[in-house]
Amino acid sequence: MIEATSPSEQSLQQLYREHRGWLETWLRRRMGNAWDAADLSQDTFLRVLCNAPPLAELREPRAYLLTVGKRLLSNFYTRRHLEKAYLDALAQMPEACAPSPEQRWLLLETLQALDELLDGLPRAVRRAFLWSQLEGLGYREIAERLQVSERTVKRYMAQAYEHCLLVEL
Repeated sequence: MIEATSPSEQSLQQLYREHRGWLETWLRRRMGNAWDAADLSQDTFLRVLCNAPPLAELREPRAYLLTVGKRLLSNFYTRRHLEKAYLDALAQMPEACAPSPEQRWLLLETLQALDELLDGLPRAVRRAFLWSQLEGLGYREIAERLQVSERTVKRYMAQAYEHCLLVEL
């Protein structure tokens, strides 16, 4: 029995067939790793499937795929940098204080989720928010570190809270 496919499924299949190899090659050149490139290529098409405008409306499919792929590539390197920083911090800890592998995994997942939540905020806003929430710094201390006024720090914090609330919706 042959199942009929909808026009949107056919468009996605065609988009995938025509551009997957090109996208994977582009990612491989930037990453130097065929396995990661293949994973990011698949993630790109999943994003397209879930978030794209109707595929028939895409005038420049490669440009769209490239934009999505670049964002995923940026997220990939951010996550890798975050993991490295975390593992470096763990290496500095005495063995008796080091978290278990399960705790490490949970902490890494939490850090990645926090990073994704704050994605899109300007660097100074992210730093102010993280210093406040993770290090417990007051607005005056944050203002000194960022070399801005306390009023600016209050604006940064309001912006960060608003961003978090909107992402949660």
